[in-house]
Amino acid sequence: MIRVAIVGTGGISHAHIGAYLHFPERCRIVALVDIIPGKARRVKEQYGLDAEVFLDHHDILDRKDIDLVDVCTPPFVHAEISINCLRSGKNVVCEKPMAASLEECDAMLKARDESGKKLSIIAQNRFREPIRNLKALLDSGMAGPVRHAQINSFWFRGHSYYDLWWRGTWEKEGGGCTLNHAVHHIDMLGWMMGTPERVTSILANTAHDNAEVEDLSVSVMEYPGALATVTASVVHHGEDQELIFQCEKAKIAAPYSVFASQPQPNGFPLKEPDRAFREKADAFIASLPPVPYEMHTGQLDNVLTALETGGDVAITGEDGRRTIELITAIYKSGAERKTAALPLSREDPFYTVEGIRANVPHFYEKTVSVMEQSGDMTFGADFRQGGEKK
Repeated sequence: MIRVAIVGTGGISHAHIGAYLHFPERCRIVALVDIIPGKARRVKEQYGLDAEVFLDHHDILDRKDIDLVDVCTPPFVHAEISINCLRSGKNVVCEKPMAASLEECDAMLKARDESGKKLSIIAQNRFREPIRNLKALLDSGMAGPVRHAQINSFWFRGHSYYDLWWRGTWEKEGGGCTLNHAVHHIDMLGWMMGTPERVTSILANTAHDNAEVEDLSVSVMEYPGALATVTASVVHHGEDQELIFQCEKAKIAAPYSVFASQPQPNGFPLKEPDRAFREKADAFIASLPPVPYEMHTGQLDNVLTALETGGDVAITGEDGRRTIELITAIYKSGAERKTAALPLSREDPFYTVEGIRANVPHFYEKTVSVMEQSGDMTFGADFRQGGEKK
C-alpha cells in the first residue's frame, strides 16, 4: 500500500485526489497540507479521507509513513517543496510547470539523483488516447517527416482569473499563459518533435490589466527541416485546442484528423484527397490498444506502478526540464526581441529566477488579490477522436 501526502489542496488537487481514489487497493492518502487554515480540512471532509491535516510541508518531512508526496501548490514553491521531500527520502510527483527556472529544475534533478527516489512531472495530456494515437502515427513514419507543426494552446480566462493571490505576477506564478497553460502543449510538442534549435517569440498582454504577465504569446520554433508555430493564449473564446502536423505525405492532427493531398502533374492538388492513405491511417489507429486510464488517473497509475515494480516513471524530471527550457526560450526571445538559440547555458541570465524577473516585461501592476474564488475549474476543449468537448 503506497501512502500519499498531497501538498496544496486547491483546484488542481481534486484531479489528483480523484485519481488516487480510483486505486483504493494500491494507495491511500494519509496527509493533506495547505497553508490556508481550514482548507485542507474541508477537502478531507469533502472526500471522507482518513488523513492528517497540516499547514506546512515541513511537518511531513520526518514522517516515515509517507511514500509519495504530490505537490499541487502554486509554481513558485514547486522546487523548494520537491527538493525538501526528495531529500527526506520521499518520492515526488510535481504538478506542471516543473519549476520557475532551469536552475530550479536542475536542483530538483540533483536532489532526485542524490536521494535515489523517483520524480515525475505532471503532463497528463500524454495519457489522452487521441494524443497517444497522434504520437504513435507520427512515430510510425506513415506520414513521413514533419514539415510544419501548428500548436494552438487556446484558452479563455476572464479578467478576474488573475485576482487570485498567486496568479498574475512573475514572482509567484512565474509567468503567464505560456508557462501555466501552453506548458501542456509545449510538452507534447517536445515529446513528439524534440527540442528545436532556435525560438523567436512575441509576448503581449491584451486583456488582463490586473496582471504583470503575458496573456498571449506567438512563437516560431526552428527544427532541422521543419518549423513549429506555437500560440499560447487565455483570450481565445471556445478554447479550441489543436495539434496539427503537416507531414510529407499527409496532415495528421488531434482532435483526430487526417488529410492527404494528391498533386496533379502541374503541382496543384486534386479535388479528392488520397482516401487510401486515410483508410490506412484509420486502420492503424484502430489497431492500437485502448488507454486504460486517462489524464491524471493515467499518469498517477504509471507512478504507482513504478513504485510497486521499481520501474521508471513515464514522464521524468528531464521531460519537465525540457518543457521549461522551451518556455524560457520563448520568454528570452520575447523580452530581448530577438531569436534565442538552444540549449540555454547556465551563464544565460534567463537560467535563474532572478534573471527572468529582471528581464521580462511587466505589462501591468497586479492591484487585486483574493485568497479564494468560487466557480468550477474547467480544462478547455479536449482531444477526443471527434474533437467534441466534454
